[in-house]
Amino acid sequence: MNPDQYVQQKAAASGSSFYYAFLFLPRQRRAAITAFYAFCREVDDVVDDVSDASVAQAKLAWWQGEVAQAFAGRPSHPVMQALMPHVPAYGIEQGQLQAVIEGCQMDLEQTRYLDFAGLARYCHLVAGVVGEVAAHIFGQTDARTTAYAHKLGLAFQLTNIIRDVGEDAMRGRIYLPISELQQFDVKAHEITRREYSDRFTALMRFQAERAHRLYDEALALLPDADRRAQKPGLMMASIYRTLLREIEADGFQVLHQRTSLTPLRKFWLAWKMQALGRM
Repeated sequence: MNPDQYVQQKAAASGSSFYYAFLFLPRQRRAAITAFYAFCREVDDVVDDVSDASVAQAKLAWWQGEVAQAFAGRPSHPVMQALMPHVPAYGIEQGQLQAVIEGCQMDLEQTRYLDFAGLARYCHLVAGVVGEVAAHIFGQTDARTTAYAHKLGLAFQLTNIIRDVGEDAMRGRIYLPISELQQFDVKAHEITRREYSDRFTALMRFQAERAHRLYDEALALLPDADRRAQKPGLMMASIYRTLLREIEADGFQVLHQRTSLTPLRKFWLAWKMQALGRM
């Protein structure tokens, strides 16, 4: 298996909404975003799949070294071998990849966030920076598109957090800010015990309303000059926002289940944005 086949398999196997948006890109841009997405999956899987924190830290440290080595012209992992040929064309920086790894390290060192400002810092590293790189690969021409990409990445990550509240709690992580748990009088042990209440529903509605605001703000920031090129991001926005609405319609039953859209529905939403230009 060569590096390009490896990253293609890594991206396809994830079943992520991102993969469906990549399908409509020209070949070179698709190869670049697939390699970058495979990198993000590799480092994220370290946190999710390795139960021993010290082993996970060692693996992330290895990735830090691998990224530095790759930018020095010596990539050894197939993901970096697939990604590096695209670095000059799309202005991908070593610091951006290191920021994604730093965000994954936060998952090993911090399981709670005092307030939304702290959570937003984490989201910036694991999602905002990802959006920034992706926007350049898709074809950014206007500097203002970076602000759009960062805000859209934040909206995506908050949607993930809402969807995965129960699953994350089982791993010992609660991303909902402590100050907001207190605001709605929801105790951490109620979440870990999967106890629903009107208070929990109100808390989750508050989270969803903020995510919707961020989607609206992100879309308003996208310059018209880049709207066509940034269609893959708009496809992802359509898929993620539909997922968020499904969770809302289901009454935020996120403590015991993980809501998802079928592959066919994701493809339909992506195609609708590509062909008709609407969500």
